[in-house]
Amino acid sequence: MLASEIEALIKAAFPDAKIEIEDLAGDNDHYAATVVSEAFRGVPRVRQHQMVYAALQGRMGGALHALALQTSAPD
Repeated sequence: MLASEIEALIKAAFPDAKIEIEDLAGDNDHYAATVVSEAFRGVPRVRQHQMVYAALQGRMGGALHALALQTSAPD
């Protein structure tokens, strides 16, 4: 799965998000993502990550093997 596809899926769910994606292994399968969105304000971190995984529409564990997430609301 390409980083641009991951970004597009996250952006569709969180239009205001600032997203940075890094391919950790150069294999289009292991990524790190930082997602900053107002939607995360007041939401526990575990729930924030669940929200991002939901935005990926079931691709985790299939087309996308690993995604290390950092999520937050804007400062």
